Amino acid sequence: SQKPVRYSFNLIEMKVHTIILAAGSGSRMRSTKAKSLQKIAGQTMLERIIKTAQKVSNKISIVVGFDKDGIIDVASKLGNFNFVDQKNPKGTGHAVMQTIPYISDDENVLVLYGDVPLIKEATLKKLINNGSNEFSVLTSHPNNPKGYGRIIKDKEGNVVQIIEEKDANDKEKLIDEVFTGNLCIKGSLLQKTISKIKNDNAASEYYLTDLIQINSEEGVKINASSTDIEEVLGANSKIELELLEGINRKMKAKDLQEQGVTIVDSKRLDIRGNTKTGSDCHIDVNVILEGEIILGDGVEIGPNVYIKDSKIGNNTQIKAFSFIEDAEIGNNCSLGPYARIREGSEILDEAKIGNFVETKKSIIGKGSKANHFSYLGDSTIGNNTNIGAGAITCNYDGKNKNKTTIGDNSFIGTNSSLVAPVTIGSGSYVAAGSVITKDVPDNTLGISRPKQENKRKPLSKK
Repeated sequence: SQKPVRYSFNLIEMKVHTIILAAGSGSRMRSTKAKSLQKIAGQTMLERIIKTAQKVSNKISIVVGFDKDGIIDVASKLGNFNFVDQKNPKGTGHAVMQTIPYISDDENVLVLYGDVPLIKEATLKKLINNGSNEFSVLTSHPNNPKGYGRIIKDKEGNVVQIIEEKDANDKEKLIDEVFTGNLCIKGSLLQKTISKIKNDNAASEYYLTDLIQINSEEGVKINASSTDIEEVLGANSKIELELLEGINRKMKAKDLQEQGVTIVDSKRLDIRGNTKTGSDCHIDVNVILEGEIILGDGVEIGPNVYIKDSKIGNNTQIKAFSFIEDAEIGNNCSLGPYARIREGSEILDEAKIGNFVETKKSIIGKGSKANHFSYLGDSTIGNNTNIGAGAITCNYDGKNKNKTTIGDNSFIGTNSSLVAPVTIGSGSYVAAGSVITKDVPDNTLGISRPKQENKRKPLSKK
């Protein structure tokens, strides 16, 4: 086991220890990986639930079993957690029992699942803060409660029991409030009552749901906190995994629409991370937004665009089939169609990157243009400079990457090759078709190409 990590925790003034149950093999997934390591919108389900738990937890324990090493490897990239090995899985209650040596009396213990990735931070905070904070369960009201354990309450509205579908009578089956499996319980209470769960059932397993009735019979008031069923759906097969993809897509699109973004078709927008937007943004079809993205006011994104971990300034247009990754784009820029803006690129205000232009670790100055078929790598380009069609910076010499610098108000002619390291001064010209290997001073024409010769064809003899 590793030492638990402590997280900043300002919104909820209490200690919260989250247990993530991730020991399941998920045989229906037909995978050699653990069920919780299957991906939703580009991230494993485990990563998603860990990131949500980190927002509300002081420490996190992860119960592992099948594919233990894979789970530890993925989780350890997000922090230092307490990994608890459930060597012989005997149900959810048994999984929680394994964590008892790491539970403190004064903690609120939150139980989550590695294959339930879409639960929201606000939902967890509501569950943690509900009522007396001794014991609360997360419930939902699905349109069709068939298959779920029903919530049984007393006259005061306290939860007293979970009745499984197979054990419910006709009246109980009419109850539409169901248990999601998530709960929050005081550490001292969990330590006292978890051992009272018995495995005298057909599967010989210890069910966490029994904890509700055990505590209720001992006079503990158990509160219910409800949420949308789509937040708490799990995935046990690739078919259900696809269902969660669709739910996540819908949730993320709705969040953007509530920020004022116009989305042409939310079913054809994938948001695989966190996107913050200004006002009056417009997103066309088949767009993928991955990682951490910031869109300014009035940003327009055309169809079939991919953007990852980037910032886009106000009133900038991203045209069809463009690719942007780890870049910062200024205000009033125009990119694409078919532009590729790679890692480390910075496109300043009013610049234009046109069709089939690729940039990498380059700064494109204010008002500068590269309209067609260019490669600009490891470059710094000044303001109001024009890069002609087919011009490239030759930044790699076979061993090292070298830098090209171009000043303000310069003009690089069509099909020119600038062999780095090289500097083109301000106000300078490079003649079309030149291969420039030496610096060009300010206000100078650089030209390097064979002299043209025109030879007349000899007259044929009759």
